[in-house]
Amino acid sequence: MAGFMSMLKQSTFVHLCFAISFFTSGLIINTVQCILYVGLKPFNKHLYRTIGYYLCYSFYSQLVFLADWWSDTKLNIYISEEDMMFCGTEHVLLLMNHTYEIDWLLGWMFCEKVRVLGNCKAYAKKVIQYIPTIGWAWKFAEFVFLERSFEKDREIIGRQINEILDYPDPVWLLLNAEGTRFTEQKHEASVKFAEEKGMVPLKHHLIPRTKGFTASLPFLREKCPSVLDIQLAISKDSKVKPTIFNILNGKQIEAHMCVRRFPTVTLPEREEEAAVWLQELFREKDRMQDSFHRTGNFFTDSGVAERPKMQLHRRPTTLVNTVSWVVATLTPMLYYLMMLLFSGEILYFSIGAGIIFAFYMLMVKAIGMSKISKASSYGAQNLKNGHSPTHEPSASVAAESSKDK
Repeated sequence: MAGFMSMLKQSTFVHLCFAISFFTSGLIINTVQCILYVGLKPFNKHLYRTIGYYLCYSFYSQLVFLADWWSDTKLNIYISEEDMMFCGTEHVLLLMNHTYEIDWLLGWMFCEKVRVLGNCKAYAKKVIQYIPTIGWAWKFAEFVFLERSFEKDREIIGRQINEILDYPDPVWLLLNAEGTRFTEQKHEASVKFAEEKGMVPLKHHLIPRTKGFTASLPFLREKCPSVLDIQLAISKDSKVKPTIFNILNGKQIEAHMCVRRFPTVTLPEREEEAAVWLQELFREKDRMQDSFHRTGNFFTDSGVAERPKMQLHRRPTTLVNTVSWVVATLTPMLYYLMMLLFSGEILYFSIGAGIIFAFYMLMVKAIGMSKISKASSYGAQNLKNGHSPTHEPSASVAAESSKDK
């Protein structure tokens, strides 16, 4: 039985069925979002956002299903009982290291378990809003889309944060202060930049860009009670590498996530001091990551107070949602595709084969773009050109995913 399940999870046909269901459901959700955006939002923004939460949840949770149920990925959470009590009850600015191909998915797993997945938002590059399904969903969900021109982005950040914090339910807004995903090339450039500027080089992170963070803080203080720092680590000795391909093939990954809450009122008010606070936070995060890779524990040599480990159980809602979409989309899609392929007409056969090929290429492209080797060279190039990372607007995990996923 185990052998059969392993073959099933590694079947290209099964993967293709997932792709057909996911992208078809995405287009259906986009259509409903568009109708509500035009017909409901101008008259009842509160109801629009409430419905939008469930639409986004229905879309995102299909990917969480792959991690939680399909691959049985194990996520160990290190968090104090007090901090855990706040999770899912308040607006949060989320800071997270951008190190792995699936860090965004592991973050979504945590968000799903504390019931904020449908209201997860991020700072993202403006071009992403034009990408079908995921980009369109984020556009209708009011993500903070940046142009990477700080004078323009400062105004956008203020306006969008005020909109987001007006949501009726807790929103988690992700800010990736490193600006782009960690690669060896970018890290070398980051270390060189730090040494030239007399800064402390980081061993496991890129030097954070503070402008996006400091520009956000004034708008967060009134309605966003906390900043939540997440440090994600996966053992370098793990036999299963943290990739989308391994998740899709049903291979279990074990990840470790330390979560720390910082009340917004305790953060420095002056921009220069807030920038120093963020730099110090990343030096602390770097010590945690180094401690984990040397000892298997975030707290042994990092100087950070130890937090108890817990595992949040996977919820059946992701399973039920995904199965429902698979049945609703694959039943008619496979029926009509088979009708086209076995019609006996070359034209209809070609149309059917073309549709299948298009879904296959979408799946291959999505998997390929998640690879670290496909990561944007933006961060490394700016550092090579001598541009200070503190003067670049921050992008998010979600933003980088347009090129990295």
